[in-house]
Amino acid sequence: MRSRFAIAALAALLVPSLAGAQSSTPVWGPAPSVLPAGARLAVMQGDPSQAALFTIRLEFPDGYRLAPHWHPTDESLTIISGTFLIGMGDTLDASKTMALPTSGFAFAPANQHHFAIAKGRTVVQINGMGPFALTYVNSKDDPRKKLSSR
Repeated sequence: MRSRFAIAALAALLVPSLAGAQSSTPVWGPAPSVLPAGARLAVMQGDPSQAALFTIRLEFPDGYRLAPHWHPTDESLTIISGTFLIGMGDTLDASKTMALPTSGFAFAPANQHHFAIAKGRTVVQINGMGPFALTYVNSKDDPRKKLSSR
């Protein structure tokens, strides 16, 4: 009897906090300039520019390619829709990717060099500890450098 009461009390405490932790419908905007043109971003939770937990969603059009890069912090990826082809290494090679379908999951440890390709319109949710940062293995792949050279 006591254990049922304890479980019920715990559930009563958790349900309101879980409900408050979820975001409403995502508000989409352009992705940061560190990503190639065509991607969109929605912040689901937190502030990815701060040193705190965050959840973002990135939407990529079919065929979108993200050159080899790395992040200074761990990231957990969940595929919301579409197929996300992800590969490890310093060269983007579609033949060396693993296909993550809708509801697929991947963990990208800090400093791991990886690349990606979207197959169909693809939405990826990323959870991690901020600040969100991306460094290209080859600096010429950084879209910000391409913009400044125009």
